[in-house]
Amino acid sequence: MTAQRVSTAKRVMTAERALTAKRAFDVAGGTLLLLALAPLIAGTALSVTLGGGGAVLRRRTVAGLGGRPFTMLTFRTKSPLAALPLLLHVVAGRMSLVGPCPLTPTHRECAGEGRRRLSVRPGLTGPWQISGRSDLPWEERELLDLHYVDHHWLGMDLLILARTLPAVRRRRAARFA
Repeated sequence: MTAQRVSTAKRVMTAERALTAKRAFDVAGGTLLLLALAPLIAGTALSVTLGGGGAVLRRRTVAGLGGRPFTMLTFRTKSPLAALPLLLHVVAGRMSLVGPCPLTPTHRECAGEGRRRLSVRPGLTGPWQISGRSDLPWEERELLDLHYVDHHWLGMDLLILARTLPAVRRRRAARFA
């Protein structure tokens, strides 16, 4: 085996181990969050039900890993609590705690150069979430997602997770100020 093949094989093994660690982190973190937030999830579901107006969950088809479509479930509320059912997708392996923004399979970013984003699972949160989400131009969100896809590692995921709740709180506080 040539030195180049050995080097390539080592990179592939390192990448596979990193993906395995990320998946294990997603399963453990997603499961712990589901258990810890179960009362809040149940309360949100009850609140949406009592609010009337139809189904508790909103369904949306998004592109998952490799572009495989799946039905993403969120609560029918405009609060950050709407995202709680996404933890089920994280544990099931359709999403990750951290990753690119979930998009519909027909979205322009799921084709051409942007197709790279489909090489990882979409995330419950990501760089777009902590960087001003709705305040960013679409092109900047796309660049953040592609940068994440090309450079993600478990340390980056932990940093993004640590910054997510404060970012959501800041937006919420600004909205009610």
